[in-house]
Amino acid sequence: MYKKSPQGWLKHWDFILLDIFCLQLAFVVAYLVRQGLENPYSDQIYRTVAFVFMLCQIVVMFLGQSYQDILKRGYYIEFTKTAKHVLMVMLLSVLYLFATQQAVSYSRLTLFHTAFLYLCFDYVGRVWHKEYVLKKNATKKKEKSMVVVVSLAEAKETIEKILSSPIQNFSINGIALIDDNPGVKEIASIPVVGNMDTISEYLCHEWVDEVFVKISETEPYPQKLIDEIITMGLTVHLSLGEMEKSLSGKNFIEKIGGYSVITSSINTASPKQLFYKRLMDIAGGIVGCLLTVILIVVIGPMIYIKSPGPIFFSQVRIGKNGKKFKIYKFRSMYMDAEERKAELMSQNKMEGLMFKMDYDPRIIGSEKKDKNGNPKGIGNFIRKTSLDEFPQFWNVLKGDMSLVGTRPPTVDEWEKYELHHRSRMSIKPGITGMWQVSGRSDITDFEEVVRLDTEYIENWSIGLDIKILCKTVTSVLKSEGSV
Repeated sequence: MYKKSPQGWLKHWDFILLDIFCLQLAFVVAYLVRQGLENPYSDQIYRTVAFVFMLCQIVVMFLGQSYQDILKRGYYIEFTKTAKHVLMVMLLSVLYLFATQQAVSYSRLTLFHTAFLYLCFDYVGRVWHKEYVLKKNATKKKEKSMVVVVSLAEAKETIEKILSSPIQNFSINGIALIDDNPGVKEIASIPVVGNMDTISEYLCHEWVDEVFVKISETEPYPQKLIDEIITMGLTVHLSLGEMEKSLSGKNFIEKIGGYSVITSSINTASPKQLFYKRLMDIAGGIVGCLLTVILIVVIGPMIYIKSPGPIFFSQVRIGKNGKKFKIYKFRSMYMDAEERKAELMSQNKMEGLMFKMDYDPRIIGSEKKDKNGNPKGIGNFIRKTSLDEFPQFWNVLKGDMSLVGTRPPTVDEWEKYELHHRSRMSIKPGITGMWQVSGRSDITDFEEVVRLDTEYIENWSIGLDIKILCKTVTSVLKSEGSV
């Protein structure tokens, strides 16, 4: 699922707040210089004008282009843009004073001082903040991985143009060449990872979030590759030169570096939606981690006494779009569980790429039976009540996982994925999800798991997450669908 970038002036909210602060600071300093050490907001006329200043700024933000390409502008252009912004704000403010017949009551010298100080403060503030943002972006770790599909002749120019934007939240980790050039291993210090015949296999099993496709007019349109990328749940950016071609998924136009592209993805989410989802994850992660601390005291000694060793189990899993992370659980199996898995594969009741069996002998205390012959050891108890999942709230708090998502596969499962299986990993994995609340113990077909996960991604909303969380609590309390 693709996160849409903020559009218009909203994406420069930090500069908007900076401008508002600089104007109010200029207003206060100008008043103190002209009127002495008094509170400017205690005077009704000056307090009203201070509010009018802010309203005028908002009007100028909507009607003007104060923030267009602000991160690319040099010192001189920035000064002219800042001066124009200040002039428009002040002209609107003067118009208000004359329209309300308050021009006589408000000190003209204070107004001139405010305009001059606002220009100085705002210009210095913008220049300083731009340098801070650009330096921070250059040093911070990129959140997303991109692969570029392009011809050899256009590869270097395309890479440079994509990276021309001063702010990027992705790194280009590979190039796929449309024309077959087996001798080319690297372009612009970026490795060549495949061609038209091999790139789908690479995309299926590596950490890739987005694919940028740039096709020259002399090359055939790669419809098959585009369809495979969408099937895998990846986001594809297609250069507008090919816009007459149809794309599946949800499409919209945006900018990637110096290119205008059609972006297509299995689903999209606005920054506000993802902010709310992350807020839910942080709140749930904090509560879950506190409960985990209590459970360590209660069930930790029980696990250790029955099976000496670590009370936590950690394993490398596959996260969003193939990114690896380490998942944590309370250990419910004996220490040699992974080694014994191969000999038990014949009893796997799942059809496909997941492992599940009834009465798994690797579970701690599974040799202990109740009167009906069912295992009732500590391992079976914490799995049936889902207590083993609680340490994953730490993964949620870190941002590796979400409260609601798809279950993260193991590395060996991931390596066996077919193209359409990969779509279930186009979002962050979750502690619970559509599959879990649809009767996870009764579903034995992996293709049905993929279908449910894909359905969740295509129809995702905050409301759906809340609904799944409520169903999860009900299922756990009733011990329904437990592993």
